[in-house]
Amino acid sequence: MNNVLRQDVWQILRQHVTSEVLLKHCLAVEIAMRAYAVKFEGDAAYWGTVGLLHDIDFEKYPEDHPEHAREILSSHGYDENFITDVQSHARDWPMERTILQKVLLAVDEMTGFVIACALVRPDKSLDNLEVKSVVKKMKDKAFARAVNRETLITSAEDMGIDIKEHIEFVIKALAEATKKPEYQELPLIG
Repeated sequence: MNNVLRQDVWQILRQHVTSEVLLKHCLAVEIAMRAYAVKFEGDAAYWGTVGLLHDIDFEKYPEDHPEHAREILSSHGYDENFITDVQSHARDWPMERTILQKVLLAVDEMTGFVIACALVRPDKSLDNLEVKSVVKKMKDKAFARAVNRETLITSAEDMGIDIKEHIEFVIKALAEATKKPEYQELPLIG
């Protein structure tokens, strides 16, 4: 997907999401999905789009999320497979997940947690964030208490990746992306 098409996807998201915090979260998930697509030999543009649009209904329908993604995304021309991939990040998803769907669940929680860890550092930077710092914060139940620690761990296991390797991968993907022009409009940290 070229930048023009990605920009179109970004505009669709902006039609349905106004919260800067939620927009940054969607960008972080997009970044991690693109990076994992390369690792798992998937289509980075497709995986990234799934990540970017995964919370398209959250702001308007937080209690029913991601159930309303279907109506929103189908109105923008997305097909059943794409919509299923987006909706698969529901923790109570009843079906076996594909690798893309496992990654979406895993990065949905981890990206937010990693960014929260970076924000409490004196330099507020992903560049110097260490895996051991993130692991330590995972043990602190008062820190980022909305993040489900069990989901952090089991979703990495479901991908077949050690939790520390997953944390390192996400940190690196986010840190590298913060330097790219397409992520300068709305910086992940700041």
